[in-house]
Amino acid sequence: REKHGHYLRHLDDDKETVEYMMTEHLRMGGVYWGVSAMALLDQLGEDARRDEIVEWIMQCKDPKSLGGFGPNIGHDADITATHYALLVLSIFDALDRLDVPAVTGFIAGCQQPDGSFSGDKWGEVDTRFAYCAVSALTILDALDRINVDALTEWILRCYNYDGAFGPVPRAESHAAYTFCAVQALALIDALDIVDLDRLGWWLCERQTPGGGFNGRPEKAPDICYSWWILSALTSIDRAHWVDGKKLADFIRKAQDLEDGGIADRPGDVPDVFHTFFGLAGLSLLGEEDLAPIHPVYALPMAVVKRLGLPPILERCRA
Repeated sequence: REKHGHYLRHLDDDKETVEYMMTEHLRMGGVYWGVSAMALLDQLGEDARRDEIVEWIMQCKDPKSLGGFGPNIGHDADITATHYALLVLSIFDALDRLDVPAVTGFIAGCQQPDGSFSGDKWGEVDTRFAYCAVSALTILDALDRINVDALTEWILRCYNYDGAFGPVPRAESHAAYTFCAVQALALIDALDIVDLDRLGWWLCERQTPGGGFNGRPEKAPDICYSWWILSALTSIDRAHWVDGKKLADFIRKAQDLEDGGIADRPGDVPDVFHTFFGLAGLSLLGEEDLAPIHPVYALPMAVVKRLGLPPILERCRA
């Protein structure tokens, strides 16, 4: 735990590395993964960098958009970075810094006539952006800003014969996009439109002999799917269909026991993305002394309760 915390606290010590510069466009996501991981480790506390991070997020607001945030200062606004910004501000209890009508207006403005959501002004659509939109709007109590029925119909068009979801209609099923579709449907109370047993079976089949999950058939397992698949199974009340002990062991084997952090799979180099998703998976499994995480919002349960957000799932009402 302490090594993971040390790893996370020192991620951006050297801002002159090629790696740091090459990931400029991922910075808002990196901040969310790092801050959330620290929160799950219960090492955020009175974070000395809270004000610094909040001010940086506010500088990422794109003046050219109605109210969206970019992934870094000077970048164009997109719906994913806006969602990440909202989540970090939620953790730091700083939602009062937002111009809520402007933010919700930006998100609602990304909805297309067919019900889908584009990620930004350039028009790419997929289920990721649908999830980001309804999650953010639920947190801001503004779901009435969008056409929920049209969105539901569009997500159903992404539903495949195998029981899972692709990123867009007629695309191959993929675990990460299935997570987005499932949690978007959970947020708009529409999970009853799919066959949950078939969906659960497809998700369960992603567990490999080594305990980890892959994202598609015949692919290598990856730590990130520990979150995406397990949280989706939790939302449809079928997490008991997989071997949680073997999954937890797979995550633990991917830890860097010398320097901290979690890699995509055992033997690889750790990164902040997989560190967060590994810890989030362990939190859902209840295998370690980690703060509980909400399977739909991807926020610590303590934050969800503090904000008074809708619990979404019956198991999260307690």
